[in-house]
Amino acid sequence: MTQADLDIRPVSLEEAGELLTLRRAAFVTEAQQYGDPHIPPLTQTIDELVADLQTDGVITLAGWDGHRMVGSIRVLIEGSKATLGRFAVAPDLQGQGFGTQLLLAILPYLPEGIEEVWVFTGRDSVQNLALYAKHGYEHQHDQTAGDLTYAFLRKTLGDGVEQ
Repeated sequence: MTQADLDIRPVSLEEAGELLTLRRAAFVTEAQQYGDPHIPPLTQTIDELVADLQTDGVITLAGWDGHRMVGSIRVLIEGSKATLGRFAVAPDLQGQGFGTQLLLAILPYLPEGIEEVWVFTGRDSVQNLALYAKHGYEHQHDQTAGDLTYAFLRKTLGDGVEQ
Protein backbone atom coordinates (compact mmCIF):
# COMPACT_ATOMS: atom_id res chain seq x y z
CA MET A 1 0.00 0.00 0.00
CA THR A 2 1.26 3.50 -0.76
CA GLN A 3 0.69 6.52 1.43
CA ALA A 4 -1.58 8.00 -1.26
CA ASP A 5 -4.07 5.24 -0.49
CA LEU A 6 -4.84 6.61 2.99
CA ASP A 7 -8.21 8.42 3.12
CA ILE A 8 -8.20 10.98 5.95
CA ARG A 9 -11.47 12.53 7.15
CA PRO A 10 -13.35 13.45 10.34
CA VAL A 11 -14.63 10.56 12.45
CA SER A 12 -18.42 10.17 12.53
CA LEU A 13 -20.41 9.07 15.57
CA GLU A 14 -21.11 5.76 13.83
CA GLU A 15 -17.35 5.10 13.74
CA ALA A 16 -16.80 5.70 17.48
CA GLY A 17 -16.53 1.98 18.30
CA GLU A 18 -13.89 1.44 15.64
CA LEU A 19 -11.99 4.50 16.91
CA LEU A 20 -12.09 3.20 20.49
CA THR A 21 -10.73 -0.17 19.34
CA LEU A 22 -7.94 1.45 17.31
CA ARG A 23 -6.86 3.66 20.19
CA ARG A 24 -6.81 0.79 22.66
CA ALA A 25 -4.71 -1.36 20.34
CA ALA A 26 -2.30 1.49 19.62
CA PHE A 27 -1.84 2.63 23.21
CA VAL A 28 -1.20 -0.79 24.75
CA THR A 29 2.47 -0.58 23.74
CA GLU A 30 2.84 2.83 25.37
CA ALA A 31 1.09 1.61 28.51
CA GLN A 32 3.50 -1.32 28.67
CA GLN A 33 6.49 0.98 28.15
CA TYR A 34 5.43 3.13 31.10
CA GLY A 35 4.05 0.31 33.23
CA ASP A 36 0.65 2.01 33.50
CA PRO A 37 -2.41 0.21 32.10
CA HIS A 38 -4.63 3.09 33.24
CA ILE A 39 -3.55 5.80 30.78
CA PRO A 40 -6.59 7.77 29.53
CA PRO A 41 -6.73 6.28 26.00
CA LEU A 42 -7.13 2.83 27.59
CA THR A 43 -9.73 3.79 30.17
CA GLN A 44 -12.00 6.04 28.09
CA THR A 45 -15.49 4.56 27.69
CA ILE A 46 -17.50 4.53 24.48
CA ASP A 47 -19.92 7.07 26.01
CA GLU A 48 -17.03 9.39 26.87
CA LEU A 49 -15.65 9.02 23.36
CA VAL A 50 -19.01 9.78 21.74
CA ALA A 51 -19.36 12.87 23.94
CA ASP A 52 -15.84 13.96 22.94
CA LEU A 53 -16.65 13.57 19.24
CA GLN A 54 -19.58 15.96 19.76
CA THR A 55 -17.63 18.56 21.74
CA ASP A 56 -17.26 22.01 20.18
CA GLY A 57 -13.63 22.81 19.56
CA VAL A 58 -12.60 19.17 19.11
CA ILE A 59 -11.65 17.78 15.70
CA THR A 60 -10.99 14.05 15.42
CA LEU A 61 -9.57 12.78 12.16
CA ALA A 62 -8.94 9.21 11.12
CA GLY A 63 -7.16 7.58 8.22
CA TRP A 64 -8.68 4.63 6.40
CA ASP A 65 -7.14 1.96 4.23
CA GLY A 66 -10.26 0.83 2.40
CA HIS A 67 -12.75 0.01 5.15
CA ARG A 68 -10.14 -0.29 7.91
CA MET A 69 -9.41 2.63 10.23
CA VAL A 70 -5.62 2.56 10.56
CA GLY A 71 -4.89 5.77 12.45
CA SER A 72 -6.41 8.75 14.21
CA ILE A 73 -5.56 12.10 15.76
CA ARG A 74 -7.57 14.40 18.04
CA VAL A 75 -7.22 18.19 17.96
CA LEU A 76 -8.48 20.50 20.70
CA ILE A 77 -8.93 24.13 19.65
CA GLU A 78 -8.53 26.77 22.37
CA GLY A 79 -8.32 30.33 21.10
CA SER A 80 -5.25 30.60 18.88
CA LYS A 81 -3.87 27.27 20.09
CA ALA A 82 -4.45 23.73 18.80
CA THR A 83 -3.39 20.76 20.93
CA LEU A 84 -2.91 17.34 19.38
CA GLY A 85 -3.67 14.24 21.38
CA ARG A 86 -4.74 10.61 21.21
CA PHE A 87 -2.49 10.22 18.16
CA ALA A 88 -2.71 6.54 17.23
CA VAL A 89 -1.65 4.22 14.42
CA ALA A 90 -2.58 0.53 14.29
CA PRO A 91 0.31 -1.46 15.80
CA ASP A 92 0.84 -3.60 12.71
CA LEU A 93 1.19 -0.49 10.52
CA GLN A 94 3.41 1.73 12.65
CA GLY A 95 6.53 3.02 10.93
CA GLN A 96 4.97 3.06 7.46
CA GLY A 97 4.27 6.80 7.22
CA PHE A 98 0.62 6.83 8.29
CA GLY A 99 1.38 8.86 11.41
CA THR A 100 3.18 11.44 9.31
CA GLN A 101 0.22 11.65 6.95
CA LEU A 102 -2.19 12.20 9.84
CA LEU A 103 0.07 14.78 11.45
CA LEU A 104 0.24 16.77 8.21
CA ALA A 105 -3.48 16.36 7.49
CA ILE A 106 -4.61 18.45 10.44
CA LEU A 107 -3.57 21.82 8.98
CA PRO A 108 -6.49 22.19 6.53
CA TYR A 109 -8.95 21.41 9.36
CA LEU A 110 -7.65 24.13 11.68
CA PRO A 111 -9.76 27.27 11.87
CA GLU A 112 -8.31 30.64 10.93
CA GLY A 113 -6.35 32.32 13.65
CA ILE A 114 -4.48 29.27 14.95
CA GLU A 115 -0.97 30.50 15.74
CA GLU A 116 0.54 27.46 17.41
CA VAL A 117 0.09 23.71 17.56
CA TRP A 118 1.05 21.80 20.69
CA VAL A 119 1.53 18.09 21.16
CA PHE A 120 2.48 15.99 24.16
CA THR A 121 3.86 12.51 24.47
CA GLY A 122 5.67 10.42 27.02
CA ARG A 123 9.11 11.85 27.68
CA ASP A 124 10.64 8.46 26.91
CA SER A 125 8.69 7.90 23.66
CA VAL A 126 11.74 8.29 21.43
CA GLN A 127 9.98 7.53 18.13
CA ASN A 128 7.18 10.00 18.83
CA LEU A 129 9.61 12.75 19.83
CA ALA A 130 11.65 12.15 16.66
CA LEU A 131 8.52 12.35 14.47
CA TYR A 132 7.45 15.65 16.01
CA ALA A 133 10.95 17.15 15.81
CA LYS A 134 11.21 16.13 12.15
CA HIS A 135 8.06 18.16 11.44
CA GLY A 136 9.12 21.32 13.24
CA TYR A 137 7.83 20.78 16.77
CA GLU A 138 10.21 22.04 19.44
CA HIS A 139 10.42 20.78 23.02
CA GLN A 140 9.06 23.38 25.45
CA HIS A 141 8.80 21.66 28.84
CA ASP A 142 8.10 18.43 30.71
CA GLN A 143 5.21 17.86 33.09
CA THR A 144 4.69 14.99 35.49
CA ALA A 145 1.22 13.51 36.04
CA GLY A 146 1.22 10.62 38.47
CA ASP A 147 3.99 8.25 37.48
CA LEU A 148 4.26 9.59 33.92
CA THR A 149 6.30 12.50 32.64
CA TYR A 150 5.06 14.09 29.45
CA ALA A 151 7.13 16.13 27.01
CA PHE A 152 5.28 19.12 25.52
CA LEU A 153 6.32 20.32 22.08
CA ARG A 154 5.15 23.33 20.09
CA LYS A 155 5.08 24.37 16.48
CA THR A 156 4.44 27.96 15.49
CA LEU A 157 2.22 28.66 12.47
CA GLY A 158 1.96 31.80 10.40
CA ASP A 159 -1.43 32.76 8.95
CA GLY A 160 -2.53 29.12 9.16
CA VAL A 161 0.36 28.05 6.92
CA GLU A 162 3.00 25.64 8.12
CA GLN A 163 6.37 27.28 8.72
